[in-house]
Amino acid sequence: MEKIIPVSKNDVIDVVFEDLTHDGSGVAKVDGYPIFVPYALPGEKALIKVTKTNKGYGFGRLMELKEKSKNRVEVKKEEAHKYGGSQLHHLSYEGQLQFKEKTVREVMARIGKLEDVTIHPIIGMEEPLHYRNKAQVPVGEKDGQLIAGFFKPRSHEIVDTNESIIQHPAVNEAIQTVKEICNELGVEPYIEKHHQGVLRHIMARYAKQTGELMIVLVTRTAKLLQKNNLVEEITARLPHVKSIVHNVNSKRTNVIMGEKTKVLWGNDVIYDYIGDVKFAISPLSFYQINPDQTKVLYSKALEFAGLTGEETVIDAYCGIGTISLSLAQNAKHVLGVEVVPEAIADARRNALINEINNVEFEVGEAANVISEWYQDGNRADVLVVDPPRKGCEETLLNTIIEMKPKKVVYVSCNPATLARDLRILEDGGYHTVEIQPVDMFPMTTHVECCVLLEKK
Repeated sequence: MEKIIPVSKNDVIDVVFEDLTHDGSGVAKVDGYPIFVPYALPGEKALIKVTKTNKGYGFGRLMELKEKSKNRVEVKKEEAHKYGGSQLHHLSYEGQLQFKEKTVREVMARIGKLEDVTIHPIIGMEEPLHYRNKAQVPVGEKDGQLIAGFFKPRSHEIVDTNESIIQHPAVNEAIQTVKEICNELGVEPYIEKHHQGVLRHIMARYAKQTGELMIVLVTRTAKLLQKNNLVEEITARLPHVKSIVHNVNSKRTNVIMGEKTKVLWGNDVIYDYIGDVKFAISPLSFYQINPDQTKVLYSKALEFAGLTGEETVIDAYCGIGTISLSLAQNAKHVLGVEVVPEAIADARRNALINEINNVEFEVGEAANVISEWYQDGNRADVLVVDPPRKGCEETLLNTIIEMKPKKVVYVSCNPATLARDLRILEDGGYHTVEIQPVDMFPMTTHVECCVLLEKK
């Protein structure tokens, strides 16, 4: 017999919130039927309006908070625009850390079947605001003016924003300044609905250790009118800028960066440090956006690797070599692999910059390249993986199991896929020794983990 949904769209009902979802929405239940409501917190009583019903769950909107959580942080309406992209800004930072640590513990038990694994308390930040060193904001038009900010949740409507609480002040200043200059010079904004106009995104990257700034203008058209004037004004108003880049993305797509990139002024990279390792960062480079917590995370990865100088290390998903070059200082030899050719070019450049000679980088799918290395006789004492949110390919996990490195250090930005992969490695003969959650992204629902596994 089909279960009857106990609520209907547009119903207005009283609820009590029990939990938070992985994306930070409050969870209330009506006769066991879950309803997800943004900006609600566990323990709160509220009047909500049901906005959508599916077979197994529904969605709602807060109408009135009747009893608030002690962890709720009030945000003034006139300052709400500063919190774009911050799903948990209404939750105290202590509450955020508790939520993230609880999330890690729950998925390890539910998905990974890891009931007794050691999970350390999450490492948070002393100052959890203004940490992001990169912003890439969409551009649009409103009332004849160019606007730039963030998309409203579940829409492509741009909210014009002058400041973000999670962006570094230098990034906020850069975005606002470039937006003002583009308005003054009459640069035509991109209109997504009609795939018309010119300027699609403004990107700013800031290197915290060196103070260097990169500006990237992403356009639909190869031609950028006012190019010379843009360069003149940006360099005059942003004295720390070292690179101004023009990227062309002519496709009708949600992907931000296109394939054609040209330097308009200055260098093709900016430089930053993680610890004492110097990195060249290009417009397309993946580089961690929270430099303070990156140092914490990578220090933990090095600690878990336990290198003595005699080990061969493989770094899957090596990117521009951030972890590889840190490992190389304490290893005999490091092999890094990454599917993005530009990232490998950056990694090789970074090895030269730092005069690190015991590291090699190769372009390709991690699973394929590491399998070839294994067949060629290369063996890893320690294997490090830092995959995207989707986790490791099963073929790579099988290769790791076959290769049998003594240790695997897994750096993850998604606890769910991490737990799934840990289960596969456990079944393949590894033991999950310890997990260290790190809060890389305060005010958001995301949490990073560093995990040590050892061969049984």
